[in-house]
Amino acid sequence: MTQINAKDVMALRNRTGLGMMDCKKALMEADGNPERAEELLRKKLKGKMETRSDRAAGEGRIGIAVSDAGATIVELSAETDFTAKNETFVEATDKSAASLLAAGAGKLEPNDEVTALIDNLRITTGENISFARGEKLEGGSFASYIHFDGKTGVLLQFEGDISGEASNDICLHIAAADPAPLGVSPDEIPADVVEKERKFRLEQAVESGKPQEIAEKMVEGGMRKFYAEVALLEQPFVKDGKTPIKQLVGTAKVIAFRKWRVGETN
Repeated sequence: MTQINAKDVMALRNRTGLGMMDCKKALMEADGNPERAEELLRKKLKGKMETRSDRAAGEGRIGIAVSDAGATIVELSAETDFTAKNETFVEATDKSAASLLAAGAGKLEPNDEVTALIDNLRITTGENISFARGEKLEGGSFASYIHFDGKTGVLLQFEGDISGEASNDICLHIAAADPAPLGVSPDEIPADVVEKERKFRLEQAVESGKPQEIAEKMVEGGMRKFYAEVALLEQPFVKDGKTPIKQLVGTAKVIAFRKWRVGETN
């Protein structure tokens, strides 16, 4: 029998918001495979499972820096929320983001300055502080938002003219939208996500007793709705629930966005 450890159970619980026993049973049924266990839980609840990514494991803070050279988004990890909220930790996170503006575009690794900042935090706090991740974007203009607790950060990259108020609203939307946007437009939704969703909807339609042809038509209709729900430009603005984000964007073009939460991976 596959041994299921508490860490894996907690990780699945953090992603799904379900009870520990439900998560443990699903992992046992899936022979310890967390993705398969999540699929089993979703099927069990007919797709109504609440995704609780806001409860991702780990403590820390997101930092963002913007300059003419581009924009960076970083995450520093800590063992406790107390440390993550400490003024010195907050300052170190912001300094890390600013220091890495000199790096090239793409995934970031800590430079000497960031390493020194982290080493100092380890000494002063006694905790295992680490550079969890970082990325730099280049080109166009940027807007950003960091939630008051520092655990959620959004970086928006665009071309053209978007007012400061509108770009801030779009960042706020990305941070708060449920479901979270998965791509700028429908054709940018990751292929593996699309395939997983299509397969799930087809299985549900067939299990309901519908003929294959009817089931496939149901799936296509459901997928169109799915794209509208998770593509940023098609989503209704969270503040009024009706204005599509593409209306806020206007004639400008959203190139990319990043929404990071402490403890998640990308």
